[in-house]
Amino acid sequence: MTTRHDDASTRRQVLRAGLAAVGGVVAVSATARAQEKISQAQVQYQQSPNNGQHCSICVNFQAPASCAIVAGKINPDGWCIAFAPKA
Repeated sequence: MTTRHDDASTRRQVLRAGLAAVGGVVAVSATARAQEKISQAQVQYQQSPNNGQHCSICVNFQAPASCAIVAGKINPDGWCIAFAPKA
């Protein structure tokens, strides 16, 4: 025969385990979203510079041909609205 105390302890353990599992799923989902890159269309990426601004002098550019925040192959001479010059 189980006592009320045993039932309450078991329920708490199940609840804690469930909350831990949900928290883990949320953390993994947030990490995956943070790693997703923006499409070139969303940042109006173009293959040519804009008024002297170009990808190779942007803080997000990753040589030889990628970007930390924009998906796909990036031309060092390209440009997008996310341009942020290196300091």
